[in-house]
Amino acid sequence: MSRFTIHDLAATIDARAASGGEASYTRKLLDKGPDHCAKKLGEEAVETVIAAIENDRGHLIAESADLIFHLLVLLKSRGIGLTEVEDALAQRTQMSGLEEKAARKRD
Repeated sequence: MSRFTIHDLAATIDARAASGGEASYTRKLLDKGPDHCAKKLGEEAVETVIAAIENDRGHLIAESADLIFHLLVLLKSRGIGLTEVEDALAQRTQMSGLEEKAARKRD
């Protein structure tokens, strides 16, 4: 059995976004718009931070999964694909992290 990847998750989100009806949590999030999706991402980010501070490995893993899911839903709501984010990450690896961060401040 192959590993489940973030690309698999993005594909699932795409499929559920294309579906209709009340059965899809993803569709419900998207129907509420990007602002709602952004708020949900913020909530999940806070929950992830709390899990990290509590040093609860299982809780941190679960909250991290929620965070990644909600990030991909937010990106979908704004018409941004995972490959675009990957491209931005790939560009950043062309220089050191400190150089890249300094360059962003100049832009």
